[in-house]
Amino acid sequence: MRLAEAIAPSFYDLHNAMKDDEGDEVWCKGGRGSTKSSFFSIQILLGLLRDKDAHALIGRRYDNELRDSVFGQMQWAANELEIDHLFRFMVSPMQAIYTPTGQMILFRGADDPIKMKSIKLARGYIKYAWFEEIDQFGGMEEIRNILQSLFRGDNRKRVAMFSYNPPRSARSWVNQETKIPKPGRIVHTSDFRSVSPDWLGERFLKDAEHLQKTNEIAYRHEYLGEEVGTGLEVFNNLEIRAITDAEVNAFDRIRQGLDFGYAVDPLAFERMHYDAKKRTLYFFREISGIGVSNRIFASKLGQDERRENTRADSSEPKSIDELRNDFGLRVVGATKGQGSVENGTKWLADLEKIVIDPTRAPLAAKEFVNYALEVSRAGDVISKYPDKDNHSIDAARYGCEDLIGVQTARRVAISFA
Repeated sequence: MRLAEAIAPSFYDLHNAMKDDEGDEVWCKGGRGSTKSSFFSIQILLGLLRDKDAHALIGRRYDNELRDSVFGQMQWAANELEIDHLFRFMVSPMQAIYTPTGQMILFRGADDPIKMKSIKLARGYIKYAWFEEIDQFGGMEEIRNILQSLFRGDNRKRVAMFSYNPPRSARSWVNQETKIPKPGRIVHTSDFRSVSPDWLGERFLKDAEHLQKTNEIAYRHEYLGEEVGTGLEVFNNLEIRAITDAEVNAFDRIRQGLDFGYAVDPLAFERMHYDAKKRTLYFFREISGIGVSNRIFASKLGQDERRENTRADSSEPKSIDELRNDFGLRVVGATKGQGSVENGTKWLADLEKIVIDPTRAPLAAKEFVNYALEVSRAGDVISKYPDKDNHSIDAARYGCEDLIGVQTARRVAISFA
């Protein structure tokens, strides 16, 4: 087959560079329909065919996201290259084996770091590591830790690949990371406009055209992959950085909040420290993920966390009862009530500083950075805080509910004075 029939023109130069073993890190960013994931899946297969000792690992932030994304993407690529009959795809364990040589493509979620790092191969080495939706990870330190385990050994060519849709905010760690020059780093940008219309379909193109006409900023972000920002970010008091073990050991004003989730929305448990003198809230421990049952959540807690009071979403009393009665946790329902979302969010935004460790609390780092007011189709700012992608924010509100109530009461008292 002609490779040009499987790779969009915007990737021709990058394909040639990777074929010539240029680049140790390849970052592909772009909007919807940019075919960056298709490109990486094809490059990995071509690389395995060229090097009989090479294997590949493909990762997502969460294990349960693999099957419907990168696993299916690799099946598509094998079919596209007309070599699917030479691969055996299996889901337990999730992997693909190139039958002529036994080369493997392994699929792992970073929410189980032990499985990600403790990979033993009968022969050969991990040459390719592809991380899809890299912006969902906690930060570059987390990625480095994984790569150091995967790429250790003899001095052979290794390639780390990262694909993502750039977050709106330039403050996002991944947007900042790709602006840092580094030897061996290639950053590639693409969008759907260089892709054959036949690949995308009429419906895709009509949707893109409609959004461009009705909301150009959203179009530029979603389809062109631009860091549009908005000027509407709610939290301008963020400090995204590593929190040291020494700092954690000194924390003594602990707050714990829990926002329930399961099938679609992630569960979010946040363990925080509040420094009242500095009016600073520290996020240093998180349990989050889709499909996390109450039993699994409870099993992930340490003894200190089990003994600490946790305020949880009171709209799920059955879950609270289960955590208390069946698993012995000290969980109470948040009071909530009228105006609690607005008051709690304003309290958080009004703090002197919110410090979030992106490795210890990746969901919080992502959600706080990207949380912003929305704009209507008419271009008017919608003043109500959006109720989406705010699970860690809700958990923080619950965990600090008594503090928020005190400040709210003080504001009311001052207003009447």
